[in-house]
Amino acid sequence: MAPPIVYYDYIIIGGGTSGCALAATLTGAANVLLLERGDLPYGNPDITNLRGFVSSLSNTSPSSPSQLFVSTDGVINHRPRVLGGGSALNAGFYTRASIAYVNRVGWDQKLVNESYEWVENKVAFEPPMMQWQSAVKDGLVEAGVLPYNGFTYDHVPGTKWGGTIFDKGGHRHTAADLLEYADPTRIVVYLNATVNHILFKLQGQSRPRAYGVLFRDAKGNKHIAYLNRGSSSEIILSAGALGSPQLLMLSGVGPSEQLKAHNIGEVLDQPMVGQGMADNPMNALVIPSSRPVEVSLIEVVGITPFGSFVEAASDSVEAFISDALTAPKVFLDQRIPEAIAKVLNAFTNSTIFPVGIILEKIMGPLSSGHLELQTNDPKDNPKVTFNYFQDPQDLQRCVQGMETIIKVIESEPLSKFRYPLVPVQDLINLMLILPVNFRPRHVEATYSLEQFCIDTVMTIWHYHGGCQVGKVIDQDYRVLGVDALRVIDGSTFYDSPGANPQATVMMLGRYMGQKILGERFTDGKN
Repeated sequence: MAPPIVYYDYIIIGGGTSGCALAATLTGAANVLLLERGDLPYGNPDITNLRGFVSSLSNTSPSSPSQLFVSTDGVINHRPRVLGGGSALNAGFYTRASIAYVNRVGWDQKLVNESYEWVENKVAFEPPMMQWQSAVKDGLVEAGVLPYNGFTYDHVPGTKWGGTIFDKGGHRHTAADLLEYADPTRIVVYLNATVNHILFKLQGQSRPRAYGVLFRDAKGNKHIAYLNRGSSSEIILSAGALGSPQLLMLSGVGPSEQLKAHNIGEVLDQPMVGQGMADNPMNALVIPSSRPVEVSLIEVVGITPFGSFVEAASDSVEAFISDALTAPKVFLDQRIPEAIAKVLNAFTNSTIFPVGIILEKIMGPLSSGHLELQTNDPKDNPKVTFNYFQDPQDLQRCVQGMETIIKVIESEPLSKFRYPLVPVQDLINLMLILPVNFRPRHVEATYSLEQFCIDTVMTIWHYHGGCQVGKVIDQDYRVLGVDALRVIDGSTFYDSPGANPQATVMMLGRYMGQKILGERFTDGKN
């Protein structure tokens, strides 16, 4: 139970993928308060077990570690509500950003490498690479995604298998494990602590200065956390791509029209808060298998030269057929040609059947949208628009990626799995009747890959933006126009780093924690 008032050198809002790494690092020389709106990941088998991936996302209860939201684009999505953030819910793939990405954003390569290694020593593992993942790897090579690079955490063109945060026993290791690095005498973590807004001093200041936060516990009791006196004390937002811009607006830092619309007192008119929201499109094909496959999440990636990342997963599940059979009747009425009927009939004799999934993620993306408040309640989702495929280059990359996926499916290594050699067009038709989102679909006799990309777009949960460097924060992640406030998380990105951002988001927490401690010692604080 949190006391009504507390004082700390650093108050971190959000115990997610970046926040845990940041908090652990800052305890090296300061007292830290970490506020997380969710609960612990430990003891929840849907989080800790490899097989719980789908279950954790399908849980829509108020206490779920996964909070469902639907963008205005009509695509179903999720945001984490648990210590460890997205690393407690994701498919576990661990891979670094490219050297070119690191150079482009201006990070110090030596400190970046050291920070990655700090993370990897605690949560990253080499996956076992069993039959399905091996077949996809060989299929990518046969399809021309070269060179073959073997196992590596590095982002290199061609086909590789990367790391995972699941150990050899299938147990997930989240960013919350990074708190084991923390000095226990210098950190306090409050769970189920929802921050309502950040407090600012305005009178007698040339610029607003953050000095505390108001938060509520699980019972709704109000608490206030204040910064200790001193120029080095700071509040740091690490609430994610939805939470950080949302909390800035709720605290009076954001577009003036948004603040006025919700009767929020203006601290700073900052029109770029909530802008640049982007979500990497994902499109996939499900491959019913004639033979058993292992339960696997993302382990292999094909990094293509045209900007599409091809990945795979596998399981023996009921979900895909049950979704198909309960699809909206209009889809079944209009899309039940012989090809679809053959696929469905082949698998309705058993409730559980093996499937492989091959998917692509579009790099970037170049398309972007914005975020707005819907209510003044921080527990409610903001309204977000991603504008999938608004930029034609994203659509072109999707088509090229789907063409690569088709080559992989038709490769010799994958032919032994297809049940029994189901035509690719049938697999495409099957995807067209799955209710993967709330968007209306076109009904055509023949589908172009362009239309397939548009109609079956899904999220890969790598959304970012809203507090970007140079627009909302400076190169040191300080909020422009405000003192004692930074944002350090995926909301600062212009594009998603590499095939999967989680390694880089954890690295960023460690990296900036080291930078901040360096500034603290320079200022004579220790």
